[in-house]
Amino acid sequence: MGLARAKLDQTELRLGCMAMPAAAGWTRTAREAALTRVTQMGLPGRRDEYWRFTNPADLVGPEPVPAALFGTSKRPAYDGIDRVRLVFVDGVFDAVASDDPALAGVEITRLAVAQRQDIHWASELYGVLEARGQTPVARPLAALNTAFATDGVLIRATGKAAKPVNLVYLHKSETSDAFLHHCIKVESGADLTVLENGPAAARFNKVMEVEVADGGAFHHVRSQGRDHERRAATHIFARLGTGSTFKSFTMTANGALTRNECVIEMTGDNGVAHVAGACVGDGAFHHDDTVFVTHDAQHCESRQVFKKVLRNGATGVFQGKILVKHGAQKTDGYQISQALLLDGDSQFLVKPELEIYADDVACSHGSTSGAIDEDALFYLRSRGVPRSEATDLLVLSFLAEAIEEIEDPVIRDEILQRLAGWLARHRG
Repeated sequence: MGLARAKLDQTELRLGCMAMPAAAGWTRTAREAALTRVTQMGLPGRRDEYWRFTNPADLVGPEPVPAALFGTSKRPAYDGIDRVRLVFVDGVFDAVASDDPALAGVEITRLAVAQRQDIHWASELYGVLEARGQTPVARPLAALNTAFATDGVLIRATGKAAKPVNLVYLHKSETSDAFLHHCIKVESGADLTVLENGPAAARFNKVMEVEVADGGAFHHVRSQGRDHERRAATHIFARLGTGSTFKSFTMTANGALTRNECVIEMTGDNGVAHVAGACVGDGAFHHDDTVFVTHDAQHCESRQVFKKVLRNGATGVFQGKILVKHGAQKTDGYQISQALLLDGDSQFLVKPELEIYADDVACSHGSTSGAIDEDALFYLRSRGVPRSEATDLLVLSFLAEAIEEIEDPVIRDEILQRLAGWLARHRG
């Protein structure tokens, strides 16, 4: 069946103003295949099942909606952590502002440089996990990224990384439209931490493909904040081997529209995959977490923990699925999504799903939304805590389960401080 006329027109309009990067090397085949996928699927619209809670119009239009620049006097995220910074300004790598990649103790190459080579280890990863993640749910914005991404980092860890790799995204143009694509390969027994922060661009489309081999561990912490008018669609595609670990946490504050998708495939026994997020939104704020975890091996554990705090008409969305395939016995799958609505104008839209084809599993999901506990608030106020500070304490307590998913206590404290600071600035 052909695409609906409106979707076809929208797709042709978007593709008509884009140019595929000149890539004579190993990315050309992957880019051309991705472009074919986009053409066949069409860009998303509100009639698509997984976009009915989020209007993708600003993400698929031919030009980005201008986003005002917001300065900040706050110290940079992760500033107290010894890390290797790789800086992108509106999607363009800034070598002067970046650290020497060799300090991380892992192999790091830029996509823009490596794609000119005839062969590269990332040829087995670039666009591969994204293509696998298109079934059973189409993710055309990710395929659009694979086809047109201009840069990104290719990271291969063969042992324990000496330092975390910090990808810093700066926004300096009100009309920037950035596409970045990262490929990360964690070899058997290796250990890597990747930190991300910054608004990136007026409109940002990012894909991260992560392969964690047997016994490997990948830790990911992302901070999305500062710019109030930014629009972003991000995707993580991960494939886990036997006894491997994948843990990802995202903190989101501010932004007009954010859609974070995470697609995880557990292919080896005894794997662990945790995905978590803490989000705080005020006013014209729309935040969408869409997660799909596939269990295709035995004795694997997955956790999805998402908490959202919303006020003044902000909207939160969570769509999460656990798919347990035939033979994936002893699966332990946990999913929780909760929202704290600080007024009557905000809303939380959810679609939790379980699809199970094995008979020896422990899977659960739950979702709730509600207001501040008045009894707890009264208890704190009766002991002399001002109402605004008492509210902030209860909000941080509500977010704690998601924040606890961060293993590193130093990074965990960093996230807590930033959330506390946001709450203090938005009191009343």
